Amino acid sequence: MQISFAGSRPTGSYALILPVAGSNRDSLASLGEERAAVETAARSQRFEGEAGGSAEAFVEEGARRVLLVGTGTNGDASAEKLGGTAVAKLLLSGETHGALDLSGAGFSADAAGKVALAATLRAWRYDRYRTKLKDKQKPTLTELTIVGAPADAEARWTERYQPVAKGAALTRELVTEPANVIYPESFVDRCRAAMEGSGLEIEVLDGPAMEQHGMGALLGVSLGSVREPRLLIMRWNGGQDGTAPIALIGKGVTFDTGGISIKPAAGMESMKWDMGGAGAVVGAMLAIAGRKAKANVVGVCGLVENMPDGKAQRPGDVVTSMNGQTIEVINTDAEGRLVLADAITYTQQQFSPKVMVDLATLTGAMVISLGHEFAGVFSNDDQLAADLQAAGTASGDKLWRMPLGEAYDRLIDSPIADIKNVGPREGGSITAAQFLQRFVEEGVKWAHLDVAGVVWSDKPGTTYDKGATGFGVRLLDQFVEATAG
Repeated sequence: MQISFAGSRPTGSYALILPVAGSNRDSLASLGEERAAVETAARSQRFEGEAGGSAEAFVEEGARRVLLVGTGTNGDASAEKLGGTAVAKLLLSGETHGALDLSGAGFSADAAGKVALAATLRAWRYDRYRTKLKDKQKPTLTELTIVGAPADAEARWTERYQPVAKGAALTRELVTEPANVIYPESFVDRCRAAMEGSGLEIEVLDGPAMEQHGMGALLGVSLGSVREPRLLIMRWNGGQDGTAPIALIGKGVTFDTGGISIKPAAGMESMKWDMGGAGAVVGAMLAIAGRKAKANVVGVCGLVENMPDGKAQRPGDVVTSMNGQTIEVINTDAEGRLVLADAITYTQQQFSPKVMVDLATLTGAMVISLGHEFAGVFSNDDQLAADLQAAGTASGDKLWRMPLGEAYDRLIDSPIADIKNVGPREGGSITAAQFLQRFVEEGVKWAHLDVAGVVWSDKPGTTYDKGATGFGVRLLDQFVEATAG
């Protein structure tokens, strides 16, 4: 969808969108004689100007549609709901052009930019495989003009938030594509194409290269698949030379059957998005490069497919990770932590990061704990956890702190190896995080984000329809900006 900014309302046919701040109806003054009719329609729809609420009416002047969108009393904080709600209401409405008039609403340039971001995110669809859509199911809204924003709002959108929208679109595309289309090699190809000209340095390790590095944990997961594994490395050098980078690490299991410990058939198709952590990392790297962040950031994605086969690893097998630790594989469906273990070690050995954040759709237990509202954050550093939570609040990708501790760590001791890949049923998300922590070197600030419940949604949200949410892109981008530039 095309976003533009203007000082006055456009000419021709368009739907007029007006923000309404709670009980304050000042924004309706521009309607003139039509105001009374619009207010009557709003009352009949029980519209009270609450954030995210809406009401619509048609006025005689050109039979124009007027959409009122509530912003509550939170001012700039309601920008996301304003942009997202407006597009959600108009996307399939038959309208092709919306004019959102912010005149007198008091929105800052940054908030106006976030309105444009939310509108763009909510308009995203992936209809590549839908060949028989009825006309009423096809989106019609192709243009949104934002009127009356501060003079520098357009620059804020194009320089700060449009790159984030492009990063989120890449993430959603990867997460949405089926596993016969996106697998480790094609994941890399899709990223290369999207990142061309971005300034990102890209390196890829294939199976033999990873074998030379001793990545027995990651390679063990891939044994049952005909799809070759890959390690994707992306570097953005926007900070001072020699400054240790922030490392972002993603679990990229492009399809997860569970391996020999096979999952139930019901719902297994959803495991195409078990690469949601890697998807978030590549989207964030594209956003960070697109806005030319003044920071050094490295993104590393471990990409595998977990399949059952005569060559697949078995429960009870012992593998040796890149850092030399031996792992007893109790459950082959606890594969993401094996992938991340070697990705974490590689990142530390190659880049010596000052801060390391991994993202993974790691455990179903996380969904049981937090549902689909928050991702869990585990960390060995209180300030890092607080910074990530603050970035989550600011971006809308919300996090909830979860515990770590020695008592949990003892639950993954193996009787025959250094560590086993699962503990007991209880505290499953925590023992998974404890497993990862065993691969974090002394002195490295580390956080693990379990995003299992938030990368895909079965119901629409403010900035997404059903399907891929793009969770993690805005969070990581905001975190990098707040902590490094």
